[in-house]
Amino acid sequence: MTSHSTSFHHPAAFWAGCAAIILGVLSHVPMFMMGAHTGYRMAGMPMDNLMLSGMALIPAGLALACYGLMPRFALMPRSGLSPMQFHVADSVPLNAEHWKLVTVLLVALAVDVLKPATLGFVMPGMTREYEVTRETAGILPLVALTGTTVGSVLWGRIADLFGRRPAILLSALMFVGTAICGAMPSFAWNLAMCFLMGASAGGLLPITFTLMAETVPARHRGWLLVALGGIGTSGGYLLAAGAAAWLEPLFSWRSLWLLGLPTGLIIIFLGRYIPESPRFLARAGLQDEARAVLARYAGNSSAVEVEVPHPAAAGAEPVAGKSALLRGQHAAITWGLVVAGVAWGLANFGFLLWLPTNLGRMGMDASAANALLTRSALLALPGTALVIWMYHRWSSLKSLVSFIALTAMALLLFFVLGMLKLQSSAAMVAATALLLFASSGVIAMLIPYAAEIYPVHLRGTGSGLVAAGSKFGGILGALCGVLGLFSHFAASALLIALPMALAAVMLLRSGVETRGRRLEDIQQALGAQRS
Repeated sequence: MTSHSTSFHHPAAFWAGCAAIILGVLSHVPMFMMGAHTGYRMAGMPMDNLMLSGMALIPAGLALACYGLMPRFALMPRSGLSPMQFHVADSVPLNAEHWKLVTVLLVALAVDVLKPATLGFVMPGMTREYEVTRETAGILPLVALTGTTVGSVLWGRIADLFGRRPAILLSALMFVGTAICGAMPSFAWNLAMCFLMGASAGGLLPITFTLMAETVPARHRGWLLVALGGIGTSGGYLLAAGAAAWLEPLFSWRSLWLLGLPTGLIIIFLGRYIPESPRFLARAGLQDEARAVLARYAGNSSAVEVEVPHPAAAGAEPVAGKSALLRGQHAAITWGLVVAGVAWGLANFGFLLWLPTNLGRMGMDASAANALLTRSALLALPGTALVIWMYHRWSSLKSLVSFIALTAMALLLFFVLGMLKLQSSAAMVAATALLLFASSGVIAMLIPYAAEIYPVHLRGTGSGLVAAGSKFGGILGALCGVLGLFSHFAASALLIALPMALAAVMLLRSGVETRGRRLEDIQQALGAQRS
């Protein structure tokens, strides 16, 4: 069996499904173009038969493509450890194949970030066209965040069951299919499509880190993971802003949703450069395929090390399912990461989102508040390079804990400023810059660290669960904003600082150092800590 057939059960079914999805999306274009003379307003337009047929084609094509993606389970024994374990020698330098993979995953991550980043740009036009209130329009990001939360967990499980590559390509197919959001005639349809788009976007993020962690040499893994997250996220936001500036004046806000078609297809056509994880293949019993992938990334077959586990160690890998993440060997570290993620979501999607409003209530005018946030963001910008250096050169665990603690300190500083009712611009700039710098460092390291600490059969699920925690924090932040809790400036800062500080303590007690270690050695270290 070739390595290609481990990724596609039936290639013809996959490509036929892709064609059906594309045709389904294109069937919405005629009605979109009919709205050109009205500024592409489609609110209230009845769906014609062509659109309805296209909507039926998309789920049918998705099902067919999924069938084509699924590996052949009859050839994938899953009873305990595989006979051998393969890994690339830690001394192998980065080569052209590694850089191809990094580039492709960087593109995929930028496209992934582009999807939710467009929300802020489409909401003003959507609110006007559908004639809904701001409160009603606010349901859209809440639905999207809910989708990303569900997708992070669901896609993580898919990656552990079916493979990393199928999970990534499934996300891309969903990007293409949900592009029809740009042709929906009602706000309710936009909510449904936005949930599905959020699910696919939330799912892709942790899987890219999982595949990267399992493919690159240990001594380069840390800095590449953090750099991938930082550059990919920045690239996605820049793409969203550029697309809004270029396309929205010409084709309205709807064009930003329709971008899902070409951007999703880019990932699909780059799929030939996305390998299956060699560790996933080895654990599935596909030794020849795992060896072939590793030889490709090691530069030559002699650099591929083969381990035959000692019979006494045959049961070393836990056979427990996903429940082990919250109740087994990894429970303490998982809870620490999830608490950090939830607290980060509250700070990012709650406290920072409402900060301009709260500054206005403290007597600062809107232009001054916006200028303050801009200066603070510029001051925090060089932090990404520092995060990469610390994670790679100093300590992955200590760097993550330090930035979590620093975020808690920044929130406590806001608490003090609020209690003292200080309106010093310099103090607010310092506190805001510190919070932006620290919180961006937390999210830059959180999911990469999660991708390093779990065993192969739980790595996708564990990374997805941690990513879901940050999205769930965003949902809580949005709900707290609706309830008016962030109008209490000092109290809200304190309430978020407490779980953030708790997460730092939990990780300091239960975390494990990953810098420069093989993934298998990290599992042994975790096991030694629990014994």
